[in-house]
Amino acid sequence: MADVDFQHLSTLLWREQELLDLLLFKAEEKQYLILSGKTRWLARIAHEIEVVLDQLRVLEVERAAATEAIAVRLGTGVNPSLRQLADAAPPPWNDLLAKHHEALLVLVTDLRSLSDANRELIEGGLAAIGDALLSVRQPSAGTYGATGRSEHGSSRAVTLDGAL
Repeated sequence: MADVDFQHLSTLLWREQELLDLLLFKAEEKQYLILSGKTRWLARIAHEIEVVLDQLRVLEVERAAATEAIAVRLGTGVNPSLRQLADAAPPPWNDLLAKHHEALLVLVTDLRSLSDANRELIEGGLAAIGDALLSVRQPSAGTYGATGRSEHGSSRAVTLDGAL
Protein backbone atom coordinates (compact mmCIF):
# COMPACT_ATOMS: atom_id res chain seq x y z
CA MET A 1 0.00 0.00 0.00
CA ALA A 2 2.88 2.39 0.77
CA ASP A 3 4.28 2.02 -2.75
CA VAL A 4 0.88 2.99 -4.17
CA ASP A 5 0.97 6.27 -2.22
CA PHE A 6 4.54 7.00 -3.35
CA GLN A 7 3.65 6.13 -6.93
CA HIS A 8 0.64 8.44 -6.83
CA LEU A 9 2.75 11.28 -5.41
CA SER A 10 5.43 10.70 -8.03
CA THR A 11 2.81 10.82 -10.79
CA LEU A 12 1.51 14.11 -9.41
CA LEU A 13 5.04 15.51 -9.29
CA TRP A 14 5.65 14.50 -12.91
CA ARG A 15 2.41 16.25 -13.87
CA GLU A 16 3.49 19.34 -11.93
CA GLN A 17 6.79 19.39 -13.79
CA GLU A 18 4.96 19.13 -17.10
CA LEU A 19 2.68 22.03 -16.19
CA LEU A 20 5.58 24.17 -14.97
CA ASP A 21 7.43 23.40 -18.19
CA LEU A 22 4.35 24.44 -20.17
CA LEU A 23 4.13 27.61 -18.08
CA LEU A 24 7.77 28.34 -18.86
CA PHE A 25 7.03 27.89 -22.57
CA LYS A 26 4.06 30.26 -22.33
CA ALA A 27 6.20 32.84 -20.51
CA GLU A 28 8.81 32.60 -23.27
CA GLU A 29 6.05 33.05 -25.86
CA LYS A 30 4.91 36.13 -23.96
CA GLN A 31 8.44 37.51 -23.97
CA TYR A 32 8.69 36.95 -27.72
CA LEU A 33 5.41 38.78 -28.26
CA ILE A 34 6.56 41.70 -26.12
CA LEU A 35 9.94 41.96 -27.83
CA SER A 36 8.50 41.65 -31.33
CA GLY A 37 5.79 44.22 -30.62
CA LYS A 38 2.98 41.79 -31.43
CA THR A 39 0.86 43.05 -28.57
CA ARG A 40 -2.32 41.89 -30.28
CA TRP A 41 -1.77 38.40 -28.85
CA LEU A 42 -0.82 39.39 -25.29
CA ALA A 43 -4.37 39.00 -23.96
CA ARG A 44 -4.58 35.52 -25.45
CA ILE A 45 -1.27 34.38 -24.00
CA ALA A 46 -2.25 35.86 -20.63
CA HIS A 47 -5.43 33.74 -20.74
CA GLU A 48 -3.44 30.62 -21.65
CA ILE A 49 -1.07 31.27 -18.74
CA GLU A 50 -4.04 31.66 -16.40
CA VAL A 51 -5.45 28.29 -17.57
CA VAL A 52 -2.14 26.58 -16.76
CA LEU A 53 -2.00 28.34 -13.38
CA ASP A 54 -5.52 27.09 -12.59
CA GLN A 55 -4.44 23.54 -13.42
CA LEU A 56 -1.42 23.96 -11.15
CA ARG A 57 -3.65 25.15 -8.29
CA VAL A 58 -5.87 22.07 -8.58
CA LEU A 59 -2.83 19.81 -8.78
CA GLU A 60 -1.30 21.50 -5.73
CA VAL A 61 -4.31 20.56 -3.60
CA GLU A 62 -4.10 16.94 -4.73
CA ARG A 63 -0.34 16.88 -4.15
CA ALA A 64 -0.77 18.31 -0.65
CA ALA A 65 -3.25 15.54 0.21
CA ALA A 66 -0.93 12.84 -1.14
CA THR A 67 2.02 14.35 0.72
CA GLU A 68 0.09 14.42 4.01
CA ALA A 69 -0.89 10.76 3.67
CA ILE A 70 2.76 9.78 3.24
CA ALA A 71 3.95 12.19 5.94
CA VAL A 72 1.65 10.59 8.51
CA ARG A 73 3.02 7.15 7.69
CA LEU A 74 6.65 8.33 7.78
CA GLY A 75 6.17 10.48 10.89
CA THR A 76 7.67 13.62 9.33
CA GLY A 77 5.10 15.94 10.88
CA VAL A 78 2.46 18.11 9.33
CA ASN A 79 3.01 19.71 5.92
CA PRO A 80 6.57 18.53 5.22
CA SER A 81 8.55 19.94 2.33
CA LEU A 82 9.34 17.68 -0.58
CA ARG A 83 12.97 17.67 0.53
CA GLN A 84 11.96 16.50 4.04
CA LEU A 85 9.76 13.81 2.54
CA ALA A 86 12.60 12.63 0.28
CA ASP A 87 14.95 12.45 3.27
CA ALA A 88 12.50 10.28 5.22
CA ALA A 89 11.33 8.05 2.35
CA PRO A 90 12.65 4.52 1.87
CA PRO A 91 14.65 3.56 -1.23
CA PRO A 92 14.07 3.92 -4.16
CA TRP A 93 11.51 6.62 -3.40
CA ASN A 94 13.98 8.83 -1.53
CA ASP A 95 16.12 9.21 -4.64
CA LEU A 96 13.15 9.73 -6.96
CA LEU A 97 11.58 12.37 -4.69
CA ALA A 98 14.94 14.15 -4.39
CA LYS A 99 15.17 14.26 -8.19
CA HIS A 100 11.64 15.65 -8.41
CA HIS A 101 12.64 18.30 -5.86
CA GLU A 102 15.70 19.33 -7.88
CA ALA A 103 13.76 19.46 -11.16
CA LEU A 104 11.01 21.57 -9.60
CA LEU A 105 13.56 23.99 -8.15
CA VAL A 106 15.15 24.49 -11.57
CA LEU A 107 11.78 25.09 -13.23
CA VAL A 108 10.61 27.53 -10.56
CA THR A 109 13.91 29.44 -10.70
CA ASP A 110 13.68 29.70 -14.49
CA LEU A 111 10.06 30.84 -14.25
CA ARG A 112 10.89 33.54 -11.72
CA SER A 113 13.72 34.88 -13.87
CA LEU A 114 11.60 34.95 -17.00
CA SER A 115 8.65 36.46 -15.17
CA ASP A 116 10.85 39.23 -13.77
CA ALA A 117 12.32 39.91 -17.21
CA ASN A 118 8.83 40.09 -18.77
CA ARG A 119 7.63 42.44 -16.05
CA GLU A 120 10.60 44.74 -16.66
CA LEU A 121 9.93 44.72 -20.41
CA ILE A 122 6.28 45.59 -19.90
CA GLU A 123 7.07 48.32 -17.36
CA GLY A 124 9.73 49.73 -19.71
CA GLY A 125 7.23 49.73 -22.56
CA LEU A 126 4.63 51.50 -20.45
CA ALA A 127 7.17 54.11 -19.38
CA ALA A 128 8.17 54.68 -23.02
CA ILE A 129 4.53 55.11 -24.01
CA GLY A 130 4.03 57.60 -21.17
CA ASP A 131 7.11 59.57 -22.21
CA ALA A 132 5.95 59.60 -25.82
CA LEU A 133 2.51 60.87 -24.83
CA LEU A 134 4.04 63.64 -22.75
CA SER A 135 6.27 64.74 -25.62
CA VAL A 136 3.41 65.16 -28.11
CA ARG A 137 1.19 67.40 -26.01
CA GLN A 138 -0.38 70.14 -28.04
CA PRO A 139 0.69 73.65 -27.04
CA SER A 140 -2.13 75.66 -25.56
CA ALA A 141 -3.40 78.80 -27.28
CA GLY A 142 -2.31 80.77 -24.25
CA THR A 143 -4.08 83.48 -22.34
CA TYR A 144 -3.66 87.21 -22.13
CA GLY A 145 -1.96 88.72 -19.16
CA ALA A 146 -2.51 92.11 -17.45
CA THR A 147 -0.36 93.85 -20.10
CA GLY A 148 -2.59 92.59 -22.89
CA ARG A 149 0.07 90.27 -24.23
CA SER A 150 -0.10 86.51 -24.57
CA GLU A 151 1.30 84.56 -21.60
CA HIS A 152 2.93 82.08 -24.01
CA GLY A 153 4.89 84.22 -26.42
CA SER A 154 5.02 81.61 -29.19
CA SER A 155 1.25 81.17 -29.44
CA ARG A 156 -1.25 83.73 -30.51
CA ALA A 157 -5.00 83.87 -30.18
CA VAL A 158 -7.08 83.65 -33.33
CA THR A 159 -10.60 84.98 -33.77
CA LEU A 160 -12.81 83.32 -36.32
CA ASP A 161 -15.74 85.07 -37.90
CA GLY A 162 -18.76 82.82 -37.54
CA ALA A 163 -20.20 84.16 -40.82
CA LEU A 164 -17.40 82.56 -42.87
